Amino acid sequence: MWYLQLSMKFHFSYNKGKVLQALRYHFIWQTEIRTLFIVTIVFDIVSAVLYYQGKIQPQPFLLGSFIWFLFILSFWFLMPNMVYRKSTTFKEEFTIDFEDRFVTLHNPKGYTEWNWESFTKFGESPNFFHLYFSPKSFFLVPKDNMNDEAKYNLRFLLNTKIKKQHN
Repeated sequence: MWYLQLSMKFHFSYNKGKVLQALRYHFIWQTEIRTLFIVTIVFDIVSAVLYYQGKIQPQPFLLGSFIWFLFILSFWFLMPNMVYRKSTTFKEEFTIDFEDRFVTLHNPKGYTEWNWESFTKFGESPNFFHLYFSPKSFFLVPKDNMNDEAKYNLRFLLNTKIKKQHN
C-alpha cells in the first residue's frame, strides 16, 4: 500500500487586504448567496426590459437596482470587514505543519492539531488555501511565503487528503 509522505511547514501572518478578498471569495462560494445574487440580477434585468417596453412603472427596476446595490455593499464590503474585525486570528503569526496524519497550527500562545478528517473540503483563491471544517467554518492558509513548487505540493496533499470543492 502506498502512503503519502509529504510534510510541509509554513510560517505566516495575514495581510488585511488579502484576507478581505479571501472572505469575499468565501461568501461568493456560498450557494445561497450566489442564488440570491442571480435572482436579484434576473429580477433587475426583467424589470428593466418591462419598463423599457412600457409595461411597468420604474419602481420595480429601481427597487431591483437598490437591492443589487445593497447586496454588493453587504457581501463585498460590510461582511468581510465585520468578520475581519471580530477575528483575532488575522492579527496573529502562525506556523502550520502539514503532515501525513495531522495538520498542526501553532504560535507562541499555543497550538492545535487537526486530523485530516476534521476538514470537509478545501478551496483555493488567488492568495489563500481555504480549509473548511463545515460550510461556514474555515481556516485560511496564505500562499505568500510559498514558491510554485510548495503550492503544487500542498495542492497535491490537499487533493489527496480532502475533496476539493472550489477552483
